[in-house]
Amino acid sequence: MRRKTNGVARRRSVARNTSKRRSLMLGVDIGGTKVAAGLVDPRTGEIRTQVKMPMAACGRPEEGLSAVQAAIDRLLRDAAIGIRDVQGIGLCAPGPLDPWRGVVLNPPNVPCWRDFPLAAQISKRYGRTVALDNDANAAALAETFWGSGRGYRNAFYATIGTGIGTGVVLDEKILHGRTGAAGEGGHMSIDYRGPRCACGKRGCIEALAAGPAIARAAREIAQQRPREAKRLLEFAGGHPDAITSEIVGQAFRQGDRVAQEVLAQTMEYLLYWLGNIVDLLEPEVIIVGGGVSLMLKPLLKDLAKQLPRYCENQQAGETPIVASHFGVAAGIAGAASLCIAAS
Repeated sequence: MRRKTNGVARRRSVARNTSKRRSLMLGVDIGGTKVAAGLVDPRTGEIRTQVKMPMAACGRPEEGLSAVQAAIDRLLRDAAIGIRDVQGIGLCAPGPLDPWRGVVLNPPNVPCWRDFPLAAQISKRYGRTVALDNDANAAALAETFWGSGRGYRNAFYATIGTGIGTGVVLDEKILHGRTGAAGEGGHMSIDYRGPRCACGKRGCIEALAAGPAIARAAREIAQQRPREAKRLLEFAGGHPDAITSEIVGQAFRQGDRVAQEVLAQTMEYLLYWLGNIVDLLEPEVIIVGGGVSLMLKPLLKDLAKQLPRYCENQQAGETPIVASHFGVAAGIAGAASLCIAAS
């Protein structure tokens, strides 16, 4: 079995390191459509207060910055505290970005920012230390500090939703690589003849197992074999093109054979992918989050059981595959955890 570190001792260590600090960290999760901000207890990872506001992703750089500042200001007002009561501010944003300089480079879904010094701008406004990283990296760190990976020093985190993002924590530190761009496991190809991914490569796991791929596979079967997909089509109002990954999950829970077939294929894609991850990194724990993970949660134990068949490492079955503790709030908790890592 993988040997966990002493979780109690580690929590005490975090508590000692933060005992002389102000009580809360401020985490900000920036996406293409929204900004979510929350106040996080550095000892437990509990999100005390949170707000969500629109993101101005397609305007001028200043408009995007104003949206982030508006979320922070609203959070402080709702919590009835001042910025002096906050020790640090963590930001997670879509990549690519430079975590060391705190610069957002050129994210496709936040086009307002190109080589934008986001961390410096927020620090200048609020007078606090600011840390920046991408959302999957930050979520991976939060899970190892306070969540499903607590007590493990080495973890692999995957968020499966519209895309697949990943974060790697080695020796309790984010693996950034030479330029800060490491950890893009969603764009690891497992089939060079497979469908073309949005990144331009073929057969990336994102193109095969993320939400849109699950929906696409179900639509194709429903069009070809509508009688077998009766329940799936009922949920979609009789229109194959209206099938979404959420509908696939709903039909799966009610025993729909086509939904079962689609998720069985998705599981096999994930097994080939995770087998590569285990052979390369041998993490102590694999943590799965994101919207699609909700439908996969009942399958995670079976995923772990089958994993050795897809690995050279025959001890792979000892690696737990667990659901994310923070779920949809992983970005807020992750952003706050960056403050601790940077201190």
